Amino acid sequence: MISELSFTEENYLKAIFHLSSEGTETVNTNSLAESMSTTPASVNDMVKRLAQKKLIGYQKYKGATLLPKGKKVALTIIRKHRLWEVFLVEKLEFKWDEVHEIAEQLEHIKSPTLIKKLDKFLGFPTMDPHGDPIPDEDGVMKASIRASISDVNINSRGIVVAVNNDDTLLLQHLDSIGIKLGSRIHVIDRMEFDGSVSVTIDDGKKQFISKPVAENLMITITDTK
Repeated sequence: MISELSFTEENYLKAIFHLSSEGTETVNTNSLAESMSTTPASVNDMVKRLAQKKLIGYQKYKGATLLPKGKKVALTIIRKHRLWEVFLVEKLEFKWDEVHEIAEQLEHIKSPTLIKKLDKFLGFPTMDPHGDPIPDEDGVMKASIRASISDVNINSRGIVVAVNNDDTLLLQHLDSIGIKLGSRIHVIDRMEFDGSVSVTIDDGKKQFISKPVAENLMITITDTK
């Protein structure tokens, strides 16, 4: 079925998934047009086409909802995208802020055998370089329990597992202050004035992190002394 879809159709299904809650909520055409950088008229044409292929449910003036077949396609595309990101970072030594656009191209490769071999070659990773979960072959995506360092208690300790925003400048900033996936963070203090957070990184370097960065930096809690 996936081989019958164009790149644009696949991108629409992926966008609907990301804009909804796990593909279950209705996404209005204006939100979809903004996400796809196109016009509402173009979106209307596309969602009608996807509805004819029984990949989405569509109601005029309400929007689009992924049907089971469409959700499976979306999760397959997301799986390929995130596996390619792991490959680019771990094997080709790209930085985590460099891989998204390349993976956007590679995610449309059709070969299931290639993706199976890629998954095995990488050691069956469960997270991409930004800490997002990778769906398995059956489309199951395990939710990770995590919180931003803006929300955790003072003296909490945790491991960086995700960055909510893959903005290049944010990722480059995190690189410059020595924070990456797997870094151990100890939240020392939070400033009431501006919401900035004082942390130590890997039990060593002390760093002040602005509120916008803190809100996007996700950790799993390991200790809350």
